[in-house]
Amino acid sequence: MKKYSMLTDSPGKSLFFFALPMILGNLFQQFYSTVDSIIVGQFVGEEALAAVGASYSLTTVFIMIAIGGGIGASVITSQYLGATLYKKMKTSVFTALITFFAVSIVLGGFGLIFSRSILTALNTPGNIMEDAILYLKIYFLGLPFLFMYNILSSIFNALGNSKTPLYLLIFSSLLNIVLDLILVGGFGFGVAGAAVATVFAQGLSAVISFCLLVRTLKQYENKEGEAGKQISQSNVDEDKGEKKCRQPLYDMYMLGSMIKVAIPSMLQQSIVSIGMLLVQSVVNGFGSSVLAGYTAGMRIESICIVPMIASGNAVSTFTAQNLGAGAPERVKKGYFAAVRMVAAFAVVICVILSLFHGSIIRAFLEAGSDQAAFETGNSYLSFIAFFFVFIGLKSITDGVLRGAGDVVVFTLANLINLGIRVIAAFTLAPIIGVQGVWFAVPMGWASNYLISFIRYVSGKWSKKKLIQVEEA
Repeated sequence: MKKYSMLTDSPGKSLFFFALPMILGNLFQQFYSTVDSIIVGQFVGEEALAAVGASYSLTTVFIMIAIGGGIGASVITSQYLGATLYKKMKTSVFTALITFFAVSIVLGGFGLIFSRSILTALNTPGNIMEDAILYLKIYFLGLPFLFMYNILSSIFNALGNSKTPLYLLIFSSLLNIVLDLILVGGFGFGVAGAAVATVFAQGLSAVISFCLLVRTLKQYENKEGEAGKQISQSNVDEDKGEKKCRQPLYDMYMLGSMIKVAIPSMLQQSIVSIGMLLVQSVVNGFGSSVLAGYTAGMRIESICIVPMIASGNAVSTFTAQNLGAGAPERVKKGYFAAVRMVAAFAVVICVILSLFHGSIIRAFLEAGSDQAAFETGNSYLSFIAFFFVFIGLKSITDGVLRGAGDVVVFTLANLINLGIRVIAAFTLAPIIGVQGVWFAVPMGWASNYLISFIRYVSGKWSKKKLIQVEEA
């Protein structure tokens, strides 16, 4: 397959072919999460599936924090790449890796200590509590590897290489499935086996990914663009006639720029998961059967939003590289190409879910499961099928603002999204039942999109500066 340049090739083609490996990779990631649920539901039972579901909302928040952090790092890295400042680009990569590895250790320790307290606060049913705690504790032990796996994927994407993360995701997905079948289906280790399979598969992929990244960065060892050459020339030691190596491994200024983008990116990436987590107590109150059906429905939703989120991430990288190269008008062309792309995805998703939602839900649940589980899953999928266009439009519009480093309105829009989802779920569920949670989702997505779109139309995002092109 031809490699399309985000700086010179057709915006539509370069975005699509850059996003495609990201979509396929994330689908594989969601695929083995879904297989986790299917294997646990079929081999262990409804309560075990509900236990994994009760843990899923929380674990997804932590992974989305990692993805958001990776996007914060990738925006800075992409802008340096677009400006041909390769030494600074390498420094930004190592600054991100060191920082987020430390963050992952802190978060993993937090999760280990407070797993029971969090699940209790979320009103987790007593009959699945111990299994849910066991799953979480194993998961948090391996969190640093899972965290870095996602950070490394974002860095590869920032470098314009979305194929390597795809290959690693395929590898980890297949390994995860094999381990699931062995540990859960063969040895009967239940939810513990599912957790160990996930941690080991992604952990091994993280190690391989780091080795490949080090090799990739060596390609830039003696390479510098015109902007980089001008800076290097200013560092010539006139006494010795040699160039000084002034570019450090870790840079606090770059960290500040990354944090500026990473925090709202973490919020944007995790907004769905945080919303799921906060409304989890609403669903939990309806019992483990409803929770099992809701878990199945949420797994499918997670798969359906993959092309939307990946398109937004591709737009973010596209925006960062082109703004770094001084081409804001090209960003606008890319945005309109992305609108057409997510609209097409939304139509396909709607048709598939409308026709096959019943068969999809039955794949998750054993034949003897409570009827409430089937009805809940079917109800959720048949409703949400018509609204994925909103999260697609939200994602690509947020992608432009994030790639430009325009974070104030971007953050506000995502906070409003979260607030609407939580308030609507808690208000409507006592009145109309668990279906109240369904209505809250598109309301949040649509509000987020409208706020971000107004900012996009203003054009103020194109004037933001995140990187230093010249040294002081």
